[in-house]
Amino acid sequence: MLDILAITGPIYLCIAAGFLATRFGVFSKADMRVLGKFVLNFALPALLFSAVSQRPLREVMHTDYLLAYGLGSCTMLLGGYAWARWIDKGEKTYRAYFAMGMCCSNSGYVGYPVVSLTLGAIAPVALALNMVVENLVKLPILMSLADASEASSEGHRRSVWRVLGDTLLGLLRTPMLVAILAGFVCSMLGWHLPGPFGRTVTLFSQATTAVALFVIGGALVGLRMQGKRRTVGKIVIGKLLLHPLCVFIALMWVVPISDPQLRTAALLFAAMPMLGIYPILAQRHGHEDVSAAALLATTVASFFTLNLLLWVLKHYPLA
Repeated sequence: MLDILAITGPIYLCIAAGFLATRFGVFSKADMRVLGKFVLNFALPALLFSAVSQRPLREVMHTDYLLAYGLGSCTMLLGGYAWARWIDKGEKTYRAYFAMGMCCSNSGYVGYPVVSLTLGAIAPVALALNMVVENLVKLPILMSLADASEASSEGHRRSVWRVLGDTLLGLLRTPMLVAILAGFVCSMLGWHLPGPFGRTVTLFSQATTAVALFVIGGALVGLRMQGKRRTVGKIVIGKLLLHPLCVFIALMWVVPISDPQLRTAALLFAAMPMLGIYPILAQRHGHEDVSAAALLATTVASFFTLNLLLWVLKHYPLA
């Protein structure tokens, strides 16, 4: 068990450092937002570009991974949305955020460090594939559902497809997706950045892990769970237990992933807490309080579930 804690320990110590530094005033919440923007706009795009561009296309484009991870995640998305609509009978716009909390992993801030320490060189490739599924499939669908529900509630007629197209165009302009697409082009054509530019990209990419985890810790300061425990509990169970279960079923029996390391990476990424900007996205429709509470609870609970999963994978690998 100590060797597993050696993997997860630094991850949660970095998160704790960010929490304590913000809690005791070394950094403010505004500082965390600035650091988060640095990660989203510079460090992570540099990491993704390096991961994709420096490998032959056949080593990067794993359609089995995309299909298995996408199928498992979309199954959880539909299940979460259906539960919020027909079982909980939740408010229209919140149904999308309820599902988002269950199916959208924190691949960049928490997932990549864990998978990198566990599996090594395959982690950046899996991260890039995850980002494709997150940004081109799940987030456009979820944000479109929320926006279409809001328009419907206000009496405006705006189809889900129209909203989906607008959302997708907006996401295509994000630095992370631009970096992935540029990386695919360089990989396909065999291009390499000139020495100084390549080393600059590498320097930015090396800043990703520590800064991203530090930002997650700072973002947890001030979050509360009062009055939201039942809803939060459902999201925690969906994200940390049901999402990895859906991905596990997909990658083992529906669309088997041929590479054992990528199988493990897909399962680990699915077992991460939800994406760190979850409350920020939910703020758009006034659901930031319960989303922030879910982020806090899931991040704390993931310390135990991830360590348990790593222990299981150590003794029963996905060979």
